[in-house]
Amino acid sequence: MDRRLLLTAAAVLPLAARAHHGWSSFDLARPIYLEGRAVNVAWRNPHAELDLDVVPDLKVPADLAQRTVPAQSASVDGAGLLKAAQVPTRKDKRWHIELAPLSRMDAWKTPEIKNGDALSMLGFTFAGEKGEPILRVEYLWIGGKTYALRSSPA
Repeated sequence: MDRRLLLTAAAVLPLAARAHHGWSSFDLARPIYLEGRAVNVAWRNPHAELDLDVVPDLKVPADLAQRTVPAQSASVDGAGLLKAAQVPTRKDKRWHIELAPLSRMDAWKTPEIKNGDALSMLGFTFAGEKGEPILRVEYLWIGGKTYALRSSPA
């Protein structure tokens, strides 16, 4: 292998590892609702991701707690999460959004998200909303359809 390529790979790998977050990094007791427009979409593994330009005056939709969520293989209290949803206390206009691996997005038949697409989602950020404005998505709404992203369809 070319020495320069090896040095470049060695420098980039720690950045990639630091950018990927497992579920344990997030406050799973506090579901956060966001909606807005997708920008900087990266439809790739280890998971699809994008930035979300959040709508002004963000509010939890009045009907959110009554929405149904699809069954998935992981045990998730979807109804409880919808009832507990809240908007973030921080006022960032742009959030980084972590979706699921492409294989799971395909299993749910999630359409490929493009820059400018309108989305809403429920997910989790870091405890106390500390650090970067990052949301790990549990439920994603596109065009009136709900996608559960924690695990495969049941």
